[in-house]
Amino acid sequence: MSATIDELTVNYEEEGVLVRKEITKEVLSKGAWSTIMFKYQDFDQKIEDYGEAKAMVVRFRKIKGEYRKQSSFNISSPKQALAMAKILNEWFEV
Repeated sequence: MSATIDELTVNYEEEGVLVRKEITKEVLSKGAWSTIMFKYQDFDQKIEDYGEAKAMVVRFRKIKGEYRKQSSFNISSPKQALAMAKILNEWFEV
């Protein structure tokens, strides 16, 4: 568990192999309920390298001084990310 937002990550290791590698993260909201968007890559054993970048939006809740994952949404491809961005730009045009 993590006590601070800076410690939160989507890095994930199995048997000494980093199978999910965090590239970067952006904190969208802070507080008892925090939302963070992560850019990451999964390790592809077939090609023995990391695949294309993906994104994940994760909600964390701070309970007894520790952040716990409450929910998440994976954006599975750059194509899906760009389609979502286009729609959001149309909906919230400034």
